[in-house]
Amino acid sequence: MGDSLDAPLIGRLTQRLRPDWARTTAARRVAAGLLVIFAAVVEFRPAAEDGMVDVVVAKRDLSPGSALSVDDIAVESRSAPSLPDGALHDASGAIGSTLAAPARRGEVITDVRLLGPRLTAAVAGPDARIVPLHLADAALPDLLRSGDVVDVLAGPESTGVATEQSPTEVIATDARVVLVSERGKSATRGDDRVVLIALPRHSANTVAGAALHRAITVTLH
Repeated sequence: MGDSLDAPLIGRLTQRLRPDWARTTAARRVAAGLLVIFAAVVEFRPAAEDGMVDVVVAKRDLSPGSALSVDDIAVESRSAPSLPDGALHDASGAIGSTLAAPARRGEVITDVRLLGPRLTAAVAGPDARIVPLHLADAALPDLLRSGDVVDVLAGPESTGVATEQSPTEVIATDARVVLVSERGKSATRGDDRVVLIALPRHSANTVAGAALHRAITVTLH
């Protein structure tokens, strides 16, 4: 009989000691709001692996065609999720390399921005080669930009003997312009400018061989 009386007594005491605000609708709403805020904090909090990473960036606006120096690049810490694929992390891997496209101040330097196998493969496939060309028309380099698609034409053989042959021959199609060298200080030496194009290996060898003894020009797509 004593046990049956103790149970209701304990229940009444617990009910009286329990604060009234915990049973109100407002309290439940406050608790729900706190849970929502907590969930948002957890969701948007950066993960431990999303820290800062050292990468190579351009110190100033850079033009393509010249070798990078210590005055052109710097190493800065950037948020890892914001970095492009192929970002360079060591300045020594960029110094002395040739920039294949313009870069703005603060831009992260990646592997495909520098002349090399990765750029060639990215532009024209894993079997591609880069061919340097001096174009017969000295005005053409001013019209070309990195990424342009061109066909390569060769003039007659430079044998010094007049022969009956087609004035031009298409020797490669769908070549990709990789780099156009900058204009020299002397305006009379426009033919010294070089255009680098990327082609599959067989076509690249054909173009390189023709350029040794034939005038070369390109047409733009």
